[in-house]
Amino acid sequence: MLKEIPSNKLCKGMFLHKLCGSWLDHPFWKSSFLLEDMKDIREITNSGIKSVIIDISKGLDVEAEPEVDSDETSKHYEEAAVEQPSAEQAATRNEVVQVSMSAEWNRAKKICAEAKGAVADMFKEIRMGNTISASDVKPVVTEISSSVARNPDALINVARLKTADDYTYMHSVAVCAMMTSLALQLDMTDEEVEQAAFGGLLHDVGKAQMPIEVLNKEGKLTDEEYELIQTHARVGYEMLFEGNTLEPQILDVVLHHHEKVDGSGYPDGLKGEEITRLARMGAICDVYDALTSNRSYKTGWSPGVAIQRMMSWKGHFDPTILQAFIKTLGIYPMGCLVRLESGKLGVVIGQADDSLLKPKVKVFFSAKSKAPIEISEIVLSGKQCTDRIVGLEEPEAWGFKNLDELWQPS
Repeated sequence: MLKEIPSNKLCKGMFLHKLCGSWLDHPFWKSSFLLEDMKDIREITNSGIKSVIIDISKGLDVEAEPEVDSDETSKHYEEAAVEQPSAEQAATRNEVVQVSMSAEWNRAKKICAEAKGAVADMFKEIRMGNTISASDVKPVVTEISSSVARNPDALINVARLKTADDYTYMHSVAVCAMMTSLALQLDMTDEEVEQAAFGGLLHDVGKAQMPIEVLNKEGKLTDEEYELIQTHARVGYEMLFEGNTLEPQILDVVLHHHEKVDGSGYPDGLKGEEITRLARMGAICDVYDALTSNRSYKTGWSPGVAIQRMMSWKGHFDPTILQAFIKTLGIYPMGCLVRLESGKLGVVIGQADDSLLKPKVKVFFSAKSKAPIEISEIVLSGKQCTDRIVGLEEPEAWGFKNLDELWQPS
């Protein structure tokens, strides 16, 4: 039976069913758990959360308060807490108002920071032998998906700025965001978009059971270590399957995001249509983020180079889904270093609505004189523009180390 109470009446022994308000407003990665530590109660009250919903069938009731709950009241709170989506939960709905990248940027940064902590806590729970339920991760998925629906470029590119130390957790956040964006690009149903987001966030949970020294090893893995790491897909699947709260479509992403359409992937060597569409999407998003991320043992590729390499790997990815993925990011994704026909070098800062080949570019360097030039923005799709992209450049070859500063909103 559920009861809404002021947060200042919380005490140890109560079972917290839901924290009222946005997930970003409270300090926990999940909102349903038994209160066993006064520290948790202080964090809730200090966070500004005014009220909470407790389940008195699983924990203590408010002391010295008459029982006012009924089955009808409990049903009311169930509907308010679970069945009726708030504006923030309308992540995949058409009514979400889209905004500019600059308008979404700071909120996306906050969501990424909180989501990284939530994923870290989730991995910690798994290492302690605790199970993960759909309700535990839904608030995180909702916030990420809502941000992507408002503007896909913002959160996806914030997630790209992760450090090597952040990779394990931020990779899950990034793949969740890209899976959401790709599902929207493919015009999937609201239910499928949510399944894609869940699959993206949870696809690597099996790595929580892998040895840290192997996960973070600098240098090439031994054959034995590589075989061990490959087990993470099935370990994650079996662990989530035991929780019995996630849909089969989500579990399939966890199990099969390393399959390849030519049958050379793992763990089951599936090929073509034997791999579900969501798992084929997961394979693309997972590999792209891995390729573009800095790791303890390698520097990430630039987005444009990663896209080019992925397109050249015949048999790895579903070509139709890969084309849709490229359309979400652009042939020249944000942050790419490109050379223009004029000899200027610039960083892609946005996409044109009518041409994937003519993004917005911020130029800052002359390849001819090998010297900096006045920074300016060029809209290559503009009617008066006569310049065009003639190729991608590797930042390392030019010694550029601060390109991220050029494309980020000020």
